[in-house]
Amino acid sequence: MDQRTELSEFLRSRRARLRPEDVGLSAHGGRRRVPGLRREELSQLAGVSVAYYTRLEQGRGQNVSAAVLDAIAGALRLNRAERDHLNRLARPAARPSRAGAGRPQRVRPAVQQLIDTMDSVPAYVVGRRLDIIAWNRFACALLGDFSSLPAHQCNLAWQIFLEPAARELYVEWENKAADIVALLRLDAGRYPDDPKLAALVGELSVKSPEFRALWAAHNVQDKGFGVKRLQHPVVGALTLSYETLVLPADPEQQLITYHAEPGSPSAESLRLLASWTLAEAGGAEPSVPAPHPRS
Repeated sequence: MDQRTELSEFLRSRRARLRPEDVGLSAHGGRRRVPGLRREELSQLAGVSVAYYTRLEQGRGQNVSAAVLDAIAGALRLNRAERDHLNRLARPAARPSRAGAGRPQRVRPAVQQLIDTMDSVPAYVVGRRLDIIAWNRFACALLGDFSSLPAHQCNLAWQIFLEPAARELYVEWENKAADIVALLRLDAGRYPDDPKLAALVGELSVKSPEFRALWAAHNVQDKGFGVKRLQHPVVGALTLSYETLVLPADPEQQLITYHAEPGSPSAESLRLLASWTLAEAGGAEPSVPAPHPRS
């Protein structure tokens, strides 16, 4: 992925989403040739010359200062993740080698032991390019059997776009898909020379028109927390909160957990699924819980 092209397309996409009236400028009469702000309007807001901004947007800006990038980010109304992404694209630091970027990640044994003890909490760990690199039994019961997948399919983006069951599992699949692409875009800014990331993006672009459209939008976001609604094939409707915890010893790895509001129908369904999972793991003949009606 060419860093200059990524910078150019990112700035254009952020400029296109703003209208003059959004930033306190008057929309001059007549038909506008481009969506969103013109370059001269953005330059006026950021306090830089049109020529300078044009060079930057064309990927030809050299040694751009942090102050100028901050002014442009403010004019474009970028959020924190977008600001970080802009800085990585415009002022790339020393990059990991191609070999280093593509090297498999592994969790520490203590982290695997920790999530294995979380019998009532579905938990898994993601690394670079959204690879799923560790999980517990409950996560497999909730989201799919990661342990049965080939390595290149054990990836959140691959699962969302190329695994048909994901469209049935996630009630708001379109929102989940947009979130996943925005996370993957962030990784592309961090690791532009990662050959495995390039291969993943290439495969998804060829096989999924939805991915192609979302990738072209250049949206970025970081992992966080929120609520997901699932339609599970065993226990039915679930409304679950998720949390993303960065592992301090390796910030490239994040622990994802799911839980339900105590006393809710989803909590009871999750408890039934946990009991079923433990019975299966113990070799007992599990009684499959009846799906809970959609709430």
